Amino acid sequence: DFFYRCFPDGQMNPELHCSGDPDVVMEGRKNLYIDKISLHSTEKHGNIIFAVHWPWCGIPDVLSMNVVEPYEPVQHHWFYNQQVDSKDSWQPFSREDSRRLEDAYSRVGKCEKDEVVVATDGRRYDVRLRERKCYSVYWEQKPAEVKRCAWFHKGSKDMSYTPYSEELSDILEDAYMIAVTLDEWKQNLELPTGETVILHNPKLMMQYPSSCKDFPPSPTERTQPRTLKRGIENIPVEIPEGECKPEIVDHLVFMVHGIGPACDIRLRGIVQCVNEFRIASNSLIKSHFRQSENLCIIGRVEYLPVNWHKVLHGESTGVDKDIERITLPSISRLRQFSNDTVLDLFFYNSAMYCQTMVDTVASEINRLHSLFLQRHPHFTGHVSLVGHSLGSLILFDLLTNQETDADGKPHEVCSSLHEDAHVDTGCSSYESLEEVLKGHGLEEYLSVLHSEQVDMESLMLCSEKDLKDVGIPLGPRKKIMNCVKKWKVITEIPYSPLFKGAQWFMAEVERFTPTTSAVDYQHFDVGIGQVSIDYPQLAFHPQALFAMGSPIGMFLTVRGLKRIDPNYSFPTCKSFYNIFHPFDPVAYRIEPMILPQDVDLLPMLIPHHKGRKRMHLELKEGLTRVSSDLLGSLRMVWQNFEYSFSDLNICGAVPPMEQKERNFTKVGMLNRGRRIDFVLQETPIESFNEYLFAIQSHLCYWGSEDTALLVLREIYGNIPVRNALS
Repeated sequence: DFFYRCFPDGQMNPELHCSGDPDVVMEGRKNLYIDKISLHSTEKHGNIIFAVHWPWCGIPDVLSMNVVEPYEPVQHHWFYNQQVDSKDSWQPFSREDSRRLEDAYSRVGKCEKDEVVVATDGRRYDVRLRERKCYSVYWEQKPAEVKRCAWFHKGSKDMSYTPYSEELSDILEDAYMIAVTLDEWKQNLELPTGETVILHNPKLMMQYPSSCKDFPPSPTERTQPRTLKRGIENIPVEIPEGECKPEIVDHLVFMVHGIGPACDIRLRGIVQCVNEFRIASNSLIKSHFRQSENLCIIGRVEYLPVNWHKVLHGESTGVDKDIERITLPSISRLRQFSNDTVLDLFFYNSAMYCQTMVDTVASEINRLHSLFLQRHPHFTGHVSLVGHSLGSLILFDLLTNQETDADGKPHEVCSSLHEDAHVDTGCSSYESLEEVLKGHGLEEYLSVLHSEQVDMESLMLCSEKDLKDVGIPLGPRKKIMNCVKKWKVITEIPYSPLFKGAQWFMAEVERFTPTTSAVDYQHFDVGIGQVSIDYPQLAFHPQALFAMGSPIGMFLTVRGLKRIDPNYSFPTCKSFYNIFHPFDPVAYRIEPMILPQDVDLLPMLIPHHKGRKRMHLELKEGLTRVSSDLLGSLRMVWQNFEYSFSDLNICGAVPPMEQKERNFTKVGMLNRGRRIDFVLQETPIESFNEYLFAIQSHLCYWGSEDTALLVLREIYGNIPVRNALS
């Protein structure tokens, strides 16, 4: 303050001639206590550190001071406010992001009128410096407050330090600078908020309540003081590593959640769970791909969340209000949980809401993909999809109905299938109606239908009551309705490329042939196969689909699909991985639906990310092997005793099934002939009781480093993986 009184323009001339107003300068002298400082410093220390001459100011020529330690400006770090359980939690930006923000702040200063935007956190957020707000780019999120922090405080009951506002930090920093420069401590500093701060020494600084405003606080009055810390290096806070090269993205992965708004056992949303998966992936890249990363062969993998639950349960569908009207008032929390989660499975089997869910997933993926390319214009990598629980089924159905070109191969197969089956879809003439009735011995009722101007098309719209009104008896009426139902199945059943040719067509027709009585399911015209909706197209061809804790196998079986054609593959996706925990109650296998029934192939065990099996699994295998060898030896001794004249060599024999499993390598074309089912290793505590950890095992994938490493190995292909133990 005194410097700017002497030099209003902020420039000190070599002659040290003050250019300020003399009256203003003299007024500033009163706050400097020049005589006291000079006498105190000279008497106490008796040495001169520097001398300054102020010719125009009337100040003594010599300022005697002793600096115990030189003052160094504080290093600022940028923080953002994150709401945790409705409470403010200030989290630091990564060092790289904080450096970018500080550089931008230094360039524009405080007087910049135009807004300056700095991309942070892998370009997933934008910080507006002038507004001091952080906005998410890819998903909806409330803007977070941002601070440039240097001073922090913490109460006795607080778990972490809280940064001061930028204005209070400047006040505290000025007071600290004076205390260090003049070596004057234990001075009371009153803050604009009413609290009193006492700087005892550089390591001990306290803030006392506003009750100490008029008088220095006595020992009895100093209740609940707050501890002050200067600089981020003096507080216990973990600074995230962040992405050092956010612009270098090798691969883009979209992650789709399952039922309900919560994705893990801690009831976190899809954004938080994907963030945890991304952190695990970045850590594995540094540990397992360190050499490739150091040589700049690889960069990083970007993971973006896809949220469909919010749209399904939003105002546009109104389904929550409809369900709420019919929900019973008892056990309200359990019913609310069921309405938010379990009902999503039933919604997906509804043609109306299934269309909403599929459209939301596809449109959100395409939107995120387009936005990502705008922010990363030099991206040339591939894109993969990850689905958890019901999300994996949505992606599976979506990829099954993708087109490879403008004509669309699935449509060509479907049309040729109908031609091979000789199905006449043009059924609007009287002749086709006459042929149908004659084929079932009902030609005598043709005149009745002609008198009502009923052709084949209108007959398919008639109900049993309509036929009764025109005078057709019960028996013929049932036969006609049964014929109409068969015709609807043939013309409207959706094609599934998981079947082969006419075998699929005949199987579907036979499946809809009634075996007991002709029950009229007039509201279920789409059959029991895949839901008949319009599947949208993705803007790219995915490299791989990773299904985590997926019920795909169960849904395909319920739809009536007993076996997947080994030659079938997704039209636009090359690879498919089915990842599951051994105790996951929702997960089902895929390989048994592809392999012959006499082949019993165990799922592939996913290696531990530290490069070996878990200890309890190795111990279990060792005990099993020892007991098997012991039983085999006893059996061999007994058989040698019973058949002493036999030449049977039991010890060297290999069971045929085991030998077949060893020689078997190709598992269909869904994953280009490679294995599809991959099982995680349970933790030691989970092995004690599989029922106790069943629900947790279905939600463990988001934080699973083993799962993240499997995804990275598929993405980076032939790049060597470095063992974490080596």
